[in-house]
Amino acid sequence: TEIDWKAYMQEVEGFANGTLDYTQLKGDTGPLVYPAGFVYIFLGLYHATGRGSDIRLAQYLFAALYLLNLLLVFRIYCRTNKVPPYVFFFMCCASYRIHSIFVLRLFNDPVAMAILFLAINLFLEERWSWGCLLFSLAVSVKMNILLFAPGLLFLLLHRFGLLGCIPKLCICAVLQVVLGLPFLLVNPIGYLTRSFDLGRQFQFKWTVNWRFLPEEVFQNRAFHAVLLLAHLAGLGLFALRRWHSTKESILTLLKDPAKRKPPSPPLTIVFILFSSNFLGVCCSRSLHYQFYVWYFHTLPYLLWCTPTTKLAHMPKVLLLGVIELCWNTYPSTVCSSLSLHICHGLILLQLWYGTASTPVSHTPTPSRKRTAMSKKAQ
Repeated sequence: TEIDWKAYMQEVEGFANGTLDYTQLKGDTGPLVYPAGFVYIFLGLYHATGRGSDIRLAQYLFAALYLLNLLLVFRIYCRTNKVPPYVFFFMCCASYRIHSIFVLRLFNDPVAMAILFLAINLFLEERWSWGCLLFSLAVSVKMNILLFAPGLLFLLLHRFGLLGCIPKLCICAVLQVVLGLPFLLVNPIGYLTRSFDLGRQFQFKWTVNWRFLPEEVFQNRAFHAVLLLAHLAGLGLFALRRWHSTKESILTLLKDPAKRKPPSPPLTIVFILFSSNFLGVCCSRSLHYQFYVWYFHTLPYLLWCTPTTKLAHMPKVLLLGVIELCWNTYPSTVCSSLSLHICHGLILLQLWYGTASTPVSHTPTPSRKRTAMSKKAQ
């Protein structure tokens, strides 16, 4: 359970000793491949735990992070009011793998996701600038947060139009520059290629989702290109048919919201962000065991965001159970990886056929403005 923690500490130790060339920051598991936000956060943990030696204290800190993450997730779910209360038991008590990722292995993925859920809470409160700042901070810890980016871009265009969303995007970009500035001044190419390497190869032995493929297919660049095209196609279809809730062209998003005819209906912020991320997970080149945290806490919403009869609850709980079983099978098998894809496919089908958009009036009466904003955020 100490392998990744020790590697993290070795990577940030170089920075603590004054090394600003990103290509020189390394650990036992290889070179540092995360953006600068990771370095600063784990440098704080490095000093708080006696240069990484007090692993028990680090576990206590990550246990606190786990509770904070649950609080942020529960607050999102309370705002949406779509998931039955008993499902919260599965989120906080029934996943050995999630507990391991947070408290035993001390990965950076939970840190990034906790910041992301804080950003979503800010979006729900209509604090878009602060939300974008936190979203960018989460990206600086680990790049998987970029899977939410297409949904966020859609939301910004819908809420502010093209010109209005540019300042929000600038907030995201400026924070990345500020965080990476010490490294950019020394070796900009080294920093960018290491921390934002989108073409990095993954080892076949760790894959959870593609075990049923031959290794030569798994490593083939053509296979990666097919997955990328499938991802882009899925995003395009969802943007056109499930996120865009009017019969007008999607290009109307580029207009000032006040000049759109008819006025834009409210959007389901959580659905757009969670489905954007889920599409990325389904089309990932490889999912490793710690990547489960990327979408575990979003699964209940994705399963229950569609109208559900009483008899339909059990199949959804069963899907959660099968997905959990797949992620707890180590090493992954042909059966577990195929089962995971089948579960993902069933969720996608439900999202596609069960979430047809219907236009809703966007103009609240003055006395009910707060209620309207709450419903809009769901």
